[in-house]
Amino acid sequence: MGFMRGAMAEKSARDPDQSGDEAGTPASRGPPDRFTIGELAREAGVTLRALRFYQSKGLLTPQRAGGPRMFTREDRDSLVLILHGKRLGFTLTEIRDMLAARAGGCSEALPISHRKCAEQIAMLERQRRDIDQALAELRQIYKKMLAASDPPKATGTSGTT
Repeated sequence: MGFMRGAMAEKSARDPDQSGDEAGTPASRGPPDRFTIGELAREAGVTLRALRFYQSKGLLTPQRAGGPRMFTREDRDSLVLILHGKRLGFTLTEIRDMLAARAGGCSEALPISHRKCAEQIAMLERQRRDIDQALAELRQIYKKMLAASDPPKATGTSGTT
């Protein structure tokens, strides 16, 4: 969870308005095993909107009993897996499957099969090749733009006799 703590410090320095709950009130620290949306967003380095999006997709299930959303440690652990899966290029559907596997007792850091891992590596390598090709093309275009914007160089002759 170390990356969340680092992200938390960076995010709160950038976005002090995320310290409270969704109504914009200051965060009142709940029990140690409960987090308001602002606390979880700040700790994870994500926006309130991102947490609400993950909730709307059924990936996070905060409790709400007439007050602000309260996230549990399980929600926090799920968010760690969601962010890890996103960083590795998995779709939300694939991440949902990973969360289900974890809920079913899988203790793997990233609950995926060997085959799925190999497929993801191949997909990311294809994306890297595509990005490298796009960068090379853009660099060529940029060089041509620079060459076209340079004033003509003097040839050294004055042209008068």
